[in-house]
Amino acid sequence: MYSFLKIVLIIIFRLLFRCKITGQENIPQQGGVLIASNHISLWDPPLIGAFMHRPIHFMAKEELFKNPLFSWIIRQLNAFPVRRGTADRNAIRTAIELLEKGQCLGLFPEGTRSKNGLLGPAEPGVAMIALKAGATIVPTAIIGTNKVLKDSLFPKFELRFGKPIRLNKEKADKENLEKISKMIMTEIAILIEK
Repeated sequence: MYSFLKIVLIIIFRLLFRCKITGQENIPQQGGVLIASNHISLWDPPLIGAFMHRPIHFMAKEELFKNPLFSWIIRQLNAFPVRRGTADRNAIRTAIELLEKGQCLGLFPEGTRSKNGLLGPAEPGVAMIALKAGATIVPTAIIGTNKVLKDSLFPKFELRFGKPIRLNKEKADKENLEKISKMIMTEIAILIEK
């Protein structure tokens, strides 16, 4: 189902939204990779997943798993639940294990969708997961997905993958978390402005 839906999404994004993708060469082909992106629309996870050369897993709010049919579908698409507003240890453990096994994980450092399309501050979770797993972070910018049905029926989408930030397993203390979080958000902001 993952591969079939990916093909369908690529067709939709290319034909209807004239999607432009840059920086795919920045995504390492092996090892644990954390795609850290701004979050402006429900289109964002499928957009990232469609143009990744590797399968990607996403944390998704646990409310999305309440409907059994929808829960089954998003689990087939490598989503796993997270309780928002709390330090969900199971979700954090799952994320770290995926990265340690050399998988790709997509996370949104802001922790929620931006209502106004502007980049908000990062929560410490992405930096903590990346440090504990010793994962490579690929800062990513999404542009245009928040304009569907607002500015246009089919606005142009852009997906920009930045240069990888390679991390070693380190102590996830406050100083390291702040430094890595700031680095991620600075890189995403630069990508958005390009």
